[in-house]
Amino acid sequence: MSVCRRPLAVALASLTALASLTACGASDAATDQVVPKGQKGAGSSINLGPDQKRIHTAKVDAIAAKLPEAVRKRGTLSLGVSTGSAPPLGFYATDDRTLIGVELDLATLVADTLGVKPEFSAVSWENLFVGLDSGKFDGVFSNVTVTEERKDKYDFATYRLDDLAFEAKKGSGWKVKGPADVAGKSIAVGSGTNQEKILVDWSKENEKAGRKPVDIKYFQNVSDYYLALQSGRIDAYLGPNPSAAYHVAAAGQTEIVGKFSGAGAGLQGKIAATTKKDSGLVAAYADALNHIIQNGTYAQVLQRWGLSSEAVPASEINPPGLPRTKN
Repeated sequence: MSVCRRPLAVALASLTALASLTACGASDAATDQVVPKGQKGAGSSINLGPDQKRIHTAKVDAIAAKLPEAVRKRGTLSLGVSTGSAPPLGFYATDDRTLIGVELDLATLVADTLGVKPEFSAVSWENLFVGLDSGKFDGVFSNVTVTEERKDKYDFATYRLDDLAFEAKKGSGWKVKGPADVAGKSIAVGSGTNQEKILVDWSKENEKAGRKPVDIKYFQNVSDYYLALQSGRIDAYLGPNPSAAYHVAAAGQTEIVGKFSGAGAGLQGKIAATTKKDSGLVAAYADALNHIIQNGTYAQVLQRWGLSSEAVPASEINPPGLPRTKN
């Protein structure tokens, strides 16, 4: 497994809101568990250890047969995961080397169904697509939204709804329902993401309407976003809803003040397994995803990470995505 490591503190900071500074979460070093603030009882703890006891499923020969022959003979799937991801999507366990999270769990179930071994590589967001273009990756499971522009180069098999969330300090008394609500606000967002595109479009809309633009901020790591939020340097962080909801539950110091589709107004965004266009892999991925949806292991994984509300009833190949950028 090839990984680009980040310090363990970076992964845990996004989970516990830098609990070492704020004492908002409880951890048990002996069991590698974190108990989110306000939660008690069996099943409430989050396993951050390298031994994930992942949910598995059996190979389905008819679906495995849809893999390209070269992949079947190799017996492995080379899959990319973004190092910019955060709990519960994809992050490092307490050993600072084992990749864990919902994306890894779902990709493992797909590989199980196809009868191959997943080999994960953690790279920067832009290098996910470089890896697909070069043939280094057979696929990417890393919170990638289907967009019309991306469909020119990649094929998609959906596996989760795509929702974004504005996260602000708890008790802010602020709600985000549209562009006017972020006019003049300082909002942090990840570079090169769909949420950045939406925020930039909203800022332009504000300027056309005579309102102040959005003061858009960028940071390198998830922990940096939360430090800036906690210190008041930014008003909100716009990111994937799963990470925001997870952080709110774990830390207890922030709240979600607005939630939106990752595909913009009028279309529900979809997260998808992504592969190079015409690679011959997308049908196998979609069939494997539909199999785990039907046999219940998909639901078990989403429940494990608190993402049951983002389940899809079936995997779709190349559905309508985020509209093209207007020039």
